[in-house]
Amino acid sequence: MIIEFLTNGFGTILEMFQKGGAISYLIAIIGIYGLITSIEKILYFRKISKVSPPQIIGAVTEAMERGGSLEALKSIGHYQNPISKIITEALKIGYRNKTEVEDSMERVFIVEMSTMTKNLNTLKTIIEVSPLLGLIGTVIGIWNTFKVMGIQGNITGMAEGIYIALITTIMGLTVAIILMPIYSYIIGLVEKEMDKIELAKKMTNWGYATMKLRVDTNIECTIEALQDSEGIVNVKQINELYSNIWVAFKPSMLEKSIGNIVLEKCNTDIEIIESKLKQ
Repeated sequence: MIIEFLTNGFGTILEMFQKGGAISYLIAIIGIYGLITSIEKILYFRKISKVSPPQIIGAVTEAMERGGSLEALKSIGHYQNPISKIITEALKIGYRNKTEVEDSMERVFIVEMSTMTKNLNTLKTIIEVSPLLGLIGTVIGIWNTFKVMGIQGNITGMAEGIYIALITTIMGLTVAIILMPIYSYIIGLVEKEMDKIELAKKMTNWGYATMKLRVDTNIECTIEALQDSEGIVNVKQINELYSNIWVAFKPSMLEKSIGNIVLEKCNTDIEIIESKLKQ
C-alpha cells in the first residue's frame, strides 16, 4: 500500500513537471540548489560549533600554566573555527601592540562572518523569486489557454488549461515553504555564533600579562626603555638559563609591542622566551 502510494505520488509529480513546462523545471532547479546550499550551511555550522568558547578558554588557561602563550596557541590550533581563530589573535598581545591585535581580530571576524553568511542572500532570493516565477508561469498558462480556446471554448477544456497553468504556482510556493523555515534556522545559527564571538572577545580581554625576555646587549637600556613605556607595570633583571629580563604589563594599555619598544629606544633585538596572560 505504501509502495503504491509512493508510486502514484511520484507519477503525479512527474506529470506536473511535464505539464508545467520550462518554468516548472527552472523552479525545480533553483529549489534543489537552494536545498543543497541549506544543507551545506547547516553542516558547516555543526562543524564549527562542536567546541564552545568556555572549552577553548579552558584549554588556553591550562596551556598557559604549562608553557604560556605559545603553548596556548598550539593547544587551540587544531580547532579551526571562528572562536579559536579570534582567541589566537588575542594571544599575540605583547608580540604585537593593542591596536595591531584588535585590527587582526577584526579582520578575522570579517573573514569568518563572510564565510558564515556566504550564499544566504542567494537562498533568500530563491525563496522570494520562486513564488513569482510560479505566478508568471500561471499567468502565461492561463493567457495561452484563453488564446487557444477562444470565446467558444468548452468549460472542460478551459478547466484543464487552468489546472495546468496553476502547476507552476504550486511548485513555486512549495519551494518557498520548504526553504523559508530552513533559512530562518540558519539565520538563528549565525546569530548564535555571533553571540559566541562576542563572548570570546570578552573572555580574552586580558587584564595582566608577564614575559620573560632574553637580551644579549644593552640590558640596562632595555630595562630603562621598558620602565618608561605606557602599560608597563614592572621590569626587573633575572638570572635564568634562557632569559635575563622579566616584565609585567597591562595588555589593554600597550601602545607598542615589547619588541618595538626595545628596538626603537635601544636599537636592540629581544627574544621572548615566555609569555603568560591572565584575566
